[in-house]
Amino acid sequence: MDSILQERLDKLRNDKNEVIVKISDPEVLKNQKDYEALVRDLKEIDRWLFYLEDLERIEKHISEDNVMLENEVDQDIIEEINKDLEKNIEKKDKALIQINKLIEEENVSEDDKINNIILEVRAGTGGDEATIFAFDLYRMYMRYCEKKKWSVLVLNESENTSGGYKEVVAEIKGDGCYKELKYEAGVHRVQRVPVTEKQGRIHTSTATVAILPKVSEKEVEIKDSDLEFDFFRSSGKGGQNVQKVETAVRIKHKPTGIVVTCQVERSQLKNRERALSVLRSKLWEIEKEKQFGNIDDARRSQVGTAKRCEKIRTYNFSQDRITDHRLGESFHSIELIMEGNIDNILSAMKKLEDPNFTCQDTADSD
Repeated sequence: MDSILQERLDKLRNDKNEVIVKISDPEVLKNQKDYEALVRDLKEIDRWLFYLEDLERIEKHISEDNVMLENEVDQDIIEEINKDLEKNIEKKDKALIQINKLIEEENVSEDDKINNIILEVRAGTGGDEATIFAFDLYRMYMRYCEKKKWSVLVLNESENTSGGYKEVVAEIKGDGCYKELKYEAGVHRVQRVPVTEKQGRIHTSTATVAILPKVSEKEVEIKDSDLEFDFFRSSGKGGQNVQKVETAVRIKHKPTGIVVTCQVERSQLKNRERALSVLRSKLWEIEKEKQFGNIDDARRSQVGTAKRCEKIRTYNFSQDRITDHRLGESFHSIELIMEGNIDNILSAMKKLEDPNFTCQDTADSD
């Protein structure tokens, strides 16, 4: 075993002993969150130890086989040793493949490991047409989720009389969903003739998209004293029970002014838990932005203020063209894209991960 893997093996054995001691501490057992975190750590350590200790045993057998070959003269025995040596070399190759997979997983960014997100789509500038565009965007993402076989749960939706969305919030679960959709966050602009336009004029409207990782209570702790609760009858699709009983929950976070609503569940308690989950994601995002400097500038780069001039992408229906202003690239077959066929766009967005890539900033070119 090379020195790097041997150092890791020694460290993991030491780490495991330390974790076992901590788990046995009565004070830790009293704190469920700390206990669960240690159990997760132990599980990850054991996963590594399984393959590293297996590699250690195999290499020991290989070494023993080589020593025997040096001293053996009987050809029949030499043949048997060589067969055993071949098997052990094959086992070593397989063990190294598994270890390399663990190393690859370790090198994946924390963001790319997130498989549970909150999607928010809100109408911006443009009246009824903006709400219809918000609905179209949400529908596009839902079609994509269906293709990926990701699960979706609508947490809150606010419709208007035109059939569009003032706001819709959904929880999405699926492998790599944050990695795939994180660059969709921002202001999306549409240029088209609205269905309500009688003179055939092209209107410009906007909608904002936010992609928020779902975070645990341990990652973001919220003080009860900072919360203001409001309970009301659900206006969503939930049957007679939610219409008659005040199951819907609206929570205001007093320090930040953030308001979240959930009315999807029949239980007030479950709606409260889901609303708090959305709030934690929003607070997590704020804290993350603070790490990168001015929070206002960071927020504008993520979502903006829904003005027409602040946009990451333009959907021009008359020209059958979608332009991403960060990439400076355009995509055609807009009707197909709006049906959830956004694979080419999402693949192109990976250029933003290249540290040498410079955003084109073509926001004013359309």
